[in-house]
Amino acid sequence: MRLTRMSIEAATAVYLLTYLPYILFTRQLSTTKNLELGRPLSGLETLPPVLIMGGVMLVLFIWLSGWWRSAHQLRVGSLSIPVPTAWTALSGVGTAFLLFTVPLSLTFVGVSIPFIQLLMRGDVLIIAPLVDIVAGRKVRWYSWVALVLVAIALFITVKARGGLHLPLLALVTVVLYTVGYFIRLAVMTRIAKNDDAEALKGYFVEEKIVAMPLSILVLWLITHSALAAQGVQLNWGFVSAWNSSALPTLIVLSVAFVGVTIFSALILLNPRENTFCVPFERAASILAGSIAAYGLAFFFHQPYPTQAEIIGVVLLIASIVLLSIGPRLGPQRVSMARVA
Repeated sequence: MRLTRMSIEAATAVYLLTYLPYILFTRQLSTTKNLELGRPLSGLETLPPVLIMGGVMLVLFIWLSGWWRSAHQLRVGSLSIPVPTAWTALSGVGTAFLLFTVPLSLTFVGVSIPFIQLLMRGDVLIIAPLVDIVAGRKVRWYSWVALVLVAIALFITVKARGGLHLPLLALVTVVLYTVGYFIRLAVMTRIAKNDDAEALKGYFVEEKIVAMPLSILVLWLITHSALAAQGVQLNWGFVSAWNSSALPTLIVLSVAFVGVTIFSALILLNPRENTFCVPFERAASILAGSIAAYGLAFFFHQPYPTQAEIIGVVLLIASIVLLSIGPRLGPQRVSMARVA
């Protein structure tokens, strides 16, 4: 079966299967002592090799799959080179924010995976209907009810924690993640959320040829900036990671990163409205994060999720279920069947 014709349910299942090892290996690197450094790797140290190897793998996928032919082309002599439009370039900038923030969010000491995921996934569930409103799509009653559930989940979790109490970099990570997703969803909705497989492939290629080089370039520039500590850590990722004992794990992490990237796009680019598609992706990531947290607690003696975090996850899943079945209720079930 062609990837572009995969059902949203199947794409979500594969996304879950790739996201779970992505979380586990990222957390392992950030909590297990590295032989060369004598301490666990930071998120800034793992970012460069994962983005570089993941970028190479994505280029191979785009080339071998033939998806590059669906992008806008620039003729240079006998060569035809895929190039972005202004809109896909903007989406690439938003995606670059995500490439930074997702792995960083899993590495903060004292910040549990379920808690940071509740903040980041809850924010995206909230902005999904906002993007639909801006795009002129009607937001149904079930979306507003789901927003209330998300707000309650966030309130309970933050209150139980006694406030956010996050490191500054973690707060910046959440903000950039939310901004990046808003930009990406807005562009997707404008140009690629239709039933045209060529539009999907073209968007994916054009977005990634901006996002991957941009994210790597920004990281490289930071290594030469006044941000001394961050620069040193990033420089390790650019220079020393390739001879490190962590390289095999980084390779596996890069493969999982590519899987997450591809199947996340397939879910979000489904022609249905964002208030339908986003919950599928969020459900998979939240479930993967919760499973990973319990696995890490059981096998590696890391803290179990708190009761408030579990309640928050349950409320988020309830909102996701509501958003999933809501469009199939009442008069909408006929139109949904036609879209499917």
